[in-house]
Amino acid sequence: MASLALSALRRSPASTPPAKPSAMIGSGASQARLSALEWSIVAMAERDGLSSIREPGRLVSALTGLFGISQPNRLGNERLETLRRIAIFSWNNVWNVPKAEIAGFLEAGFTTDQFELIQHSVGEARRARRRRTTR
Repeated sequence: MASLALSALRRSPASTPPAKPSAMIGSGASQARLSALEWSIVAMAERDGLSSIREPGRLVSALTGLFGISQPNRLGNERLETLRRIAIFSWNNVWNVPKAEIAGFLEAGFTTDQFELIQHSVGEARRARRRRTTR
């Protein structure tokens, strides 16, 4: 039977406590910040549907021109358009955001902390809305 000294047991990697999920993903949502303009885009995305993300085809373009149906415009700034797309997925699909959209969000210069902040704030707003409508 083998035994280890108590000091060696304390240094063993198996005895270290597991890391918290926020430490593995990022430094926590409390340090993530969005500007007022970015928050306004997240708020505007609440009214936009998933169809506003897709590029309209020829038939849809013809029908919108014929009947005067307005489609939400893409934003001129690609970084802000990426934020709008993430916010639309957050409002409509909660945490089911496609990996390609998250990758584009990170490539646009945003962080995972900012993604979590958006998800958290959208989730809180959805819960508050549900509470108001169920009373």
